[in-house]
Amino acid sequence: MCAVTRQVRPTSELIRFVVAPTGEVVADLKRNLPGRGLWLTASRSIVEQAVRRRVFARGFKRDVKVAPALATDLEALLVRSVIDALSIAAKASQVVSGFGKVESALKSREAVAVIHATDGAADGIRKLDALRRAHDGHATGSREIPRVDALMSHDLDLALGRSNVIHAALLAGSAGQTFLSRCQILVRYRLADDGNADAAAAAQPIAKQNHADDRDAEDRDACRQTTADGAVKADDVTDDDADDGRANAHNV
Repeated sequence: MCAVTRQVRPTSELIRFVVAPTGEVVADLKRNLPGRGLWLTASRSIVEQAVRRRVFARGFKRDVKVAPALATDLEALLVRSVIDALSIAAKASQVVSGFGKVESALKSREAVAVIHATDGAADGIRKLDALRRAHDGHATGSREIPRVDALMSHDLDLALGRSNVIHAALLAGSAGQTFLSRCQILVRYRLADDGNADAAAAAQPIAKQNHADDRDAEDRDACRQTTADGAVKADDVTDDDADDGRANAHNV
């Protein structure tokens, strides 16, 4: 449950926060840091509201340090996590880059996602997107090939260890799925305004690719944070303890 909106959401649409030993509120993107947790909708505007309305102090029931620029810092952290995931996928040989290689990966049906730099030329993006649509689930009756444009060219350069990367294709593999999952969170964070339809539409193709991964993550998270009868443990809170016992295990 989001501590600001009080809405129950899947964990794939939430970000967990904890208090560091220094007393500072930090985002727990991997959902594995110890201590009490507070959950917010993955939305920049929601995080800004939480800071402004002192939601963290009420939720953790103690004085905490909250950076005024927490929402901005969190977006940078999400971008960094996406870059790191893409770098790992590249080291696992699950990424090809360059217009020609992306084109070949689409034609051979090896591509599971197409990545474009947000500052890339429109013409190249248009041509590859036409090819992507010609080979996606709508045209072939198979899987849909999502388009990812969450990173700038310099971010792609950093991730792939080369310069002037504008286009890349993700190939099959678990490392690539991790990248897509993190992209989904970043897209939602940037566009969502608590139910913004544009955010949902933008994240939907990525979400379809990662449905099984999200369910697995929810199950692991629920097992760690719930008792045998499904009640929420005391180490994870919203801003009102009375809601804890009512929260669904998969949506806390």
